[in-house]
Amino acid sequence: GRLVRPAGRSSGGKGPSAILYELNPRAGWVVGIDVGRSVVRAAIGDLNGDIVARRNERARASKADTLISQIGEVAHALAREAGIKWKQVTFATVGSPGVFEPSRGLVSLAHNLPGWGRHGLVEAVERELGTNIAFENDVNLATVGEQWRGLGKDVSNFVYLHVGTGVGMGLVLNGELYRGSTGAAGEIGYLPLAAADPHDPANRRRGALESALGAKGVVEAASSSGMSAPLTPKKVLAAARKGDERARKVVALVAERIALAIAAVVPVVDPELVILGGGIARNGDLLLEPIERELRAISPFLPRLEMSALGEDAELHGAVALSLQAAQDQLFARTRSKTEGVVG
Repeated sequence: GRLVRPAGRSSGGKGPSAILYELNPRAGWVVGIDVGRSVVRAAIGDLNGDIVARRNERARASKADTLISQIGEVAHALAREAGIKWKQVTFATVGSPGVFEPSRGLVSLAHNLPGWGRHGLVEAVERELGTNIAFENDVNLATVGEQWRGLGKDVSNFVYLHVGTGVGMGLVLNGELYRGSTGAAGEIGYLPLAAADPHDPANRRRGALESALGAKGVVEAASSSGMSAPLTPKKVLAAARKGDERARKVVALVAERIALAIAAVVPVVDPELVILGGGIARNGDLLLEPIERELRAISPFLPRLEMSALGEDAELHGAVALSLQAAQDQLFARTRSKTEGVVG
């Protein structure tokens, strides 16, 4: 469709009224895809950023090739459901765990996705989707989502702390997402904060804080406390709600570790707000108060702490936001070049 459409006429001035135009939100479409160990989520939005369709599928993450095919299948099925021809999709953003290095086209440190660090991954996904794409770290996407549609709106300096299967942080400094010199800003899972040997090669591979605070660390703490297998973080939290003392001790330990991570970062970037997301965002009733209490006990710096209201949708909102920005840049550049060709 046309990039702009008539939106009415001006009135009140001298002379004939002028036709007013606005962006045609259906002149193109954008896609956001969030790739996780358990689930692949996708959303398609118009040029206003309004999401018109979404789709979730259990991830087929045992092999990179299978997951790449699934990304294409999910995205194309989503467009069909929304009645949109794929050629109308202007841009797609794919988020996943790991550090994306644009200069090398590689995603590294994505331990939960087998084969995800291979050469040619980005090109393979681009071929599968058949449109312009960008890759971004999933926690960075959640951070952008919070800035766009969540608690980070109108906040110049904030951090988003994700605790789920893994641990990561996104930083917005002076209103801009901060990626660092190699894209690794916010990889706080590698902070040597937990009671673990920092020289242990396992901690260099996965990170001491992530090993202690991610899903695996929570299950190990619960097992050590005497809780019966099979265990998941969800089961531990449910038991704590029912008053199980062992589970409550695990929750207290998790809160202490989260507070320690926040206390390590806050003096460095001095955020106004810390948004807690991932699995912990669904458990604010159990975790927020003990995290705040522990933070007050160990640090003189006390930013505002909030649980994400976007929850698991934060990454999708961020992916759509970045796709939208890229699509608008592309469409306006195309229109500008056509105009210059006519004028020239």
